[in-house]
Amino acid sequence: MPIIRSAVVVMALFVSSGAIAETDPIPPGVELPRIASNFDIEAEMVPAWGAGNIPPSSAPDVVGAFRFLCSPGQISFDDPIVYPGEPGKSHLHQFFGNTLADAHSTYESLRTTGDSTCNNRLNRSAYWMPAMMNGRGQVVKPHHVSIYYKRLPASSLDCRDRVDRSKQTCVSIPRGLRFIFGHDMLNKSGKKTGNGYFNCKGPTAKPGKYPDIVTAAENCPPGNQIGALINAPNCWDGKNLDSKDHRSHIAYRVRGNDGKARCPKSHPYHMPTFTLAAWYETDETLDGSGKWDPDNPSWHLSSDYMPGMKPAKPGTTFHTDWFGAWDDKALELWIAHCINRMLNCSGGDMGNGKQLKLTNGYRNNGKQRIFDPPPTPQNQDHNHGSENQMSHVEASGS
Repeated sequence: MPIIRSAVVVMALFVSSGAIAETDPIPPGVELPRIASNFDIEAEMVPAWGAGNIPPSSAPDVVGAFRFLCSPGQISFDDPIVYPGEPGKSHLHQFFGNTLADAHSTYESLRTTGDSTCNNRLNRSAYWMPAMMNGRGQVVKPHHVSIYYKRLPASSLDCRDRVDRSKQTCVSIPRGLRFIFGHDMLNKSGKKTGNGYFNCKGPTAKPGKYPDIVTAAENCPPGNQIGALINAPNCWDGKNLDSKDHRSHIAYRVRGNDGKARCPKSHPYHMPTFTLAAWYETDETLDGSGKWDPDNPSWHLSSDYMPGMKPAKPGTTFHTDWFGAWDDKALELWIAHCINRMLNCSGGDMGNGKQLKLTNGYRNNGKQRIFDPPPTPQNQDHNHGSENQMSHVEASGS
């Protein structure tokens, strides 16, 4: 009965505040101008699950959900957030999402070029993380990557400003937003964000929340999948699309004395967050002893072993970058239906009877998963983010 009453109350709030539930206002003058997709967006959507079905409610969960799978994309030494316009400057990254994302990527280029490994080009956003390496110096590409967006519905009382209750604080994703979360490569003493961890799934797996690859590998014999999971920020300052450290403009909700999780006053806007999970098929190159030999590494992230730096325990430098470039209509659809109507949308279901068509999206089909890395560039930054490498943010006015 409590669950039923809770769902009824939530739906009543939605009905009684329909105008608020549909608007999701972003402070004016902050986000970048709209850039229309240069293709027929209707052709990228099909009837959901072949029949135009509407997904079920997420109740008793109090958030709406939008899920889809991605295939791994390109691997390169580029980072368009930390080193824009400087190809080869970063450690090796595994990209997914926009197929043409590179060091020169901007919001405009992401919106107008490239396909996507996440269903189709309605989501030209770029996602990237350190490449997974085996002990033989090869890149292990993920079997698949799952993305799970979620946010409170705009009708929730927690989406009202604490002082001005008429003000809506649950917003969409601002155009041009980008950020980094997880281990802070620019500030080694900085706080890790996103609650990143490793897991294992499969026929002989021992699932858990493991702090590093070494511990997870002990519970993930060959034939299973080891996963790297992390949560993106869910709060925004309402003023900036980027910041000097690529983190200060975003934040995470904090649980108060009353037990409620709220965005901090410095970052009052609730935006859709996402959970990212990259899953890798394990094989005999993964050391399952539970012991780490820094001089003879087994599986590790590219950021764990940086030239000229002390090796880090495999997995402890886990972090992720994101540069948004959703088609505006597609974004508006899944926000309005999956999120604001608290539906349980999966497989790219938009919540309105339409679904992201699967074109260059998740298609594993036994494709190659082990790759030789590209040659290490001569201009790679071995300090990764000294003060003089971050000046571009101030110079660009971001």
